[in-house]
Amino acid sequence: MNPTPEPTSVRSELLMFKSAFDGIHRDLFVDAFAFRPLAPLAPGSRLLRVVPRGLRRYARWLPHAAVVVLTMGVALQALRDMGLLVMILVGVPLLMTLVRPIGAWWCSVATIFFTTALGPWVRVALAVHVLVMMLVAMRSRPRVAGEMWLLTALIAAFLTVFRPVVSVDGFFEWLLVSGVLLSGVSAVRLLRESREQVAVQTAVTEVERSRRTVLEERTTIARELHDVVAHHMSVVAIQAEAAPYRVQDTPPELAAAFVTIRENAVAALTELRRVLGVIRSDGSDAFDDPEAPQPTLAALDGLLANVRGAGLTVEQVTTGVVRPLPQGVELSAYRIVQEALSNVLRHAPGAAARVELSYVPVGLGLRVVNGPPDRLAKPSPGAGHGVLGMRERVAMLGGEMTDGSTSDGGYEVTAFLPVHAAEAAA
Repeated sequence: MNPTPEPTSVRSELLMFKSAFDGIHRDLFVDAFAFRPLAPLAPGSRLLRVVPRGLRRYARWLPHAAVVVLTMGVALQALRDMGLLVMILVGVPLLMTLVRPIGAWWCSVATIFFTTALGPWVRVALAVHVLVMMLVAMRSRPRVAGEMWLLTALIAAFLTVFRPVVSVDGFFEWLLVSGVLLSGVSAVRLLRESREQVAVQTAVTEVERSRRTVLEERTTIARELHDVVAHHMSVVAIQAEAAPYRVQDTPPELAAAFVTIRENAVAALTELRRVLGVIRSDGSDAFDDPEAPQPTLAALDGLLANVRGAGLTVEQVTTGVVRPLPQGVELSAYRIVQEALSNVLRHAPGAAARVELSYVPVGLGLRVVNGPPDRLAKPSPGAGHGVLGMRERVAMLGGEMTDGSTSDGGYEVTAFLPVHAAEAAA
């Protein structure tokens, strides 16, 4: 017995043919003459980069001008060799590719049928038809190019068999050349789309990386502020509890006020730990010792000694009257200097650095500057957004920050951290 095909296999083949037919119908028949004007070149196009800035406004229309020039050349040649009628028949589809690409293809197909009655002129129509398909393929998906080529091959085969104005050998040559040209155009379009997608994805990744870096830095700042605020709230609670014992014959009202202060401080401390203490559960190793005090500018000498041990030549200059600053200001200043020096080690090997601290009545000025590197820097595994973290810290304190390259090829980070009068007095 001969094996019969399984119903499932037959059904799958029918569905495949139906899907292919639906695709052709949707691409080449539905809204075939829809208005789809060719867009000008994008402002970031590579072609515009080589054009003088003053001419870029006009250079954006170069694709349109190229199609018009091509059409004029083909039309003038047809007018000289075959007359006005053929000039119109081959020129109109080419111009239509600028505004109605699929409609232009159908007009070119109609031109092929019409010129079969004119004898050898059908060869010209077939050649122009290839140009039309290439122009349409530049603006359509590769599937559309394949569908146009397939239908055109069927039409050309029909004409070769039932009205032999083109030889069989000539038909196959035309079929091969047109297929190669359309494949090349589709490949170029796919390559361009892939590059555009990669560029878009790279931009999105860069934005997400920047956001993630900002969030990580804010998390670090919140963790540090948790330690700072928790310390001060603990001191308030302890002092409020001990205050009644330092005064003899404490009035009951005063003792009750101290008890209320202590209870409020303990409650605030509990809520602070509940809200911000969860940050420590992320497994981050940024603070290996949770009991260690947060660094201040007093620990800056140790930081400079560490970077000197890593091979960085660094000089420290301090101006103004050195005084204790609010803990948040000193912590942020320390972290900014730390990140700036880390960037010098990563991105400017062999360069010398200079750290300047300027104590003024209304705040603290910071300046970290380095010279040019003496060798190429190795690729850094970091996210490359340390400057964002510095800006977050400065913005948190209401300060200002600038950064950028220096005239000698180095880099400079300048920041000012304000200190309000009440904080300075405290």
